[in-house]
Amino acid sequence: MIPFNKPYLTGKEAHYMYEAVYTGKLSGNGKFTKRCQQYFQETYGFGKCLLTSSCTDALEMAAILADIQPGDEVIVPSYTFVSTALAFVRQGAKIVFVDSYVDNPNLDADLIEPLITSKTKAIVPVHYAGIACDMDKIMGLANKYNLLVIEDAAQAIDSFYKGKPLGSIGHLGCFSFHETKNIISGEGGMLTINDERFERRAEIIWEKGTNRAEFFRGEVNKYGWVDVGSSFLPSEIIAAFLWAQVENIADIQAKRKAIWSQYHQLLLPLEQQKKIKLPQMPDFATNNAHMFYLVCNTADERSDLLLSLKMNNILAVFHYLSLHNSDYYRDKHDGRVLSNSDHYTDCLVRLPLFYELKSENVESICNVVVDFYK
Repeated sequence: MIPFNKPYLTGKEAHYMYEAVYTGKLSGNGKFTKRCQQYFQETYGFGKCLLTSSCTDALEMAAILADIQPGDEVIVPSYTFVSTALAFVRQGAKIVFVDSYVDNPNLDADLIEPLITSKTKAIVPVHYAGIACDMDKIMGLANKYNLLVIEDAAQAIDSFYKGKPLGSIGHLGCFSFHETKNIISGEGGMLTINDERFERRAEIIWEKGTNRAEFFRGEVNKYGWVDVGSSFLPSEIIAAFLWAQVENIADIQAKRKAIWSQYHQLLLPLEQQKKIKLPQMPDFATNNAHMFYLVCNTADERSDLLLSLKMNNILAVFHYLSLHNSDYYRDKHDGRVLSNSDHYTDCLVRLPLFYELKSENVESICNVVVDFYK
């Protein structure tokens, strides 16, 4: 069986984890945490970076920093993972879902403005498959209506919008290092704080609502409880694992992009025959090869294709279920039909993509897809 995903190990993970263990500093915000945070700040020009235990944690921190209160409204794409909305629901927000583009699972930026009301506090664009949303339009609306923009960049490490790293454009950015992402730490994430007014409070929220980090830097002579917060920071073991990945990000990205390009080349004839649709890359976006997906014409066609791949020992999968139709939020949604989101729910297929996937594996997978459409 060719799996959908296989976590890639560079070979240094266990070494750095061993080093962390025997330095005697296992809790968070140690040497490896600082090393990772400094790398992301210096390499991508993010504002202050804080590692978290997950992207969900980063989003929950962002919701607290945005001061989301019961009754506030937050604009979120329906075609996304539950964490994108859940982080704000926990603060009492009403989620206002926006549809995807016809040719792209990202939220349709042209549909946002009519959804903005006096209660809107934030827009949360999700860079699906690491492909940028139209950030000029989104930031323009944010400036016009005095809103915050929180980028859900869970899939978007090392991807860019008009030369700007994703996660650096909004007021806040949230990344994932889950084992299915480009660089990994098992579970793990990061919050980027690109607006200086949030920097000090972010660190306090990160440290369980205390000014502990300031104390250890010698900026205060004692620390205590000064705000809300939680234990959002990961242990040094997780940060040490991540550092091994960070050191090899260029190699990992080059390999993933080569696999993505091979998929695209081999499956392009099917798109030209209008049998499938392939990822569309806007002129303003780069491709970080987070995933390779195709879109079938109908739900039944997708089910048959997934079955055909499985019968040939290939595990391909679908992806998100529209959140506006979820059991939890269906009765809270305002009733608008979000047909493009529902189409991706029914018809999108993700093909295997991981570092150790061989060229001959990609060729075999594509042959099964091509034969299916014959």
